[in-house]
Amino acid sequence: MSDTTGLVVVVGGAGAVGRMLGEALRRDGAAVLVVDPAAGDDPGALRDDVTAPTAAVRDAVRCASMLVLAVPEATALAAAARLGPLLSPDAVLVETLSVKSAWARAGRERGWPAQCVGLNPMFAPALGMAGRPVAAVEYRPGPAVDALLAALDRWGARVVRMTADDHDRVAAATQAATHAAVLSFGLALGRLGVPPSMAAATAPPPHVLLRALLARIAGGAPEVYLDVQAGNPHAAAARSALRASLDELEAVVETGSVAGFADLLDRAGTPLGADTDRYRELCAELFAELTHEETESRHGRA
Repeated sequence: MSDTTGLVVVVGGAGAVGRMLGEALRRDGAAVLVVDPAAGDDPGALRDDVTAPTAAVRDAVRCASMLVLAVPEATALAAAARLGPLLSPDAVLVETLSVKSAWARAGRERGWPAQCVGLNPMFAPALGMAGRPVAAVEYRPGPAVDALLAALDRWGARVVRMTADDHDRVAAATQAATHAAVLSFGLALGRLGVPPSMAAATAPPPHVLLRALLARIAGGAPEVYLDVQAGNPHAAAARSALRASLDELEAVVETGSVAGFADLLDRAGTPLGADTDRYRELCAELFAELTHEETESRHGRA
């Protein structure tokens, strides 16, 4: 397959990631078949359980140029075990899991005939792909994988290629540690017992940003955020690093040493690397926008 046209079977096509990919592939000219029990009234969809696929699903996969598994890990692995062997070597098997290690092991053990790539959009699909990163793990490279990654580039995504282990190590820092820090912040607010209205009325910009992050994560799908914490083999180390860092902060504060705290600030900022100035400018822009939004919300929008 030299392009992304042909028959594409999207398992989980009624979900956010599956829908995003399916719509993009349709715009490219592909015939997209959604397989999802939650497909609703879509007349072109199959409402099948892919862990026990019907003959209609199996026949579609045999003819498909691409099989996308946009479902949780257990379902994806079960579906791949049953449907993966039906794909041709010219087709591409695509998974969209937030953790890649288990899939990589399964692929080595089972050796599906198709080319294979893992994608992880590092953003909520509702935000759109334009300018946003999509992690890509090429388990079994080939022309069909190249065509899909080229399509993602064409659709505006920033494709970041990496190994499965690198993906999970990076995701432990960028997702597991981030989510854990924000959720811990929310739990701490609950323990402190400050009335939400009073905190919101007096909140400086950093607190407002954290409250916004907390609102987004706390309102998300529990199974998605649990998978980030429980499924990633490196996530426990990320949470341990957070605990150790808070203990370190406590120890420095107890000394009362300005020099010690200055050193802590330097070390805390070191992981930003050469992008420190860029992030500082971004923060200033966000704070300015927050001030504008707060003013408008209090006085009414024009």
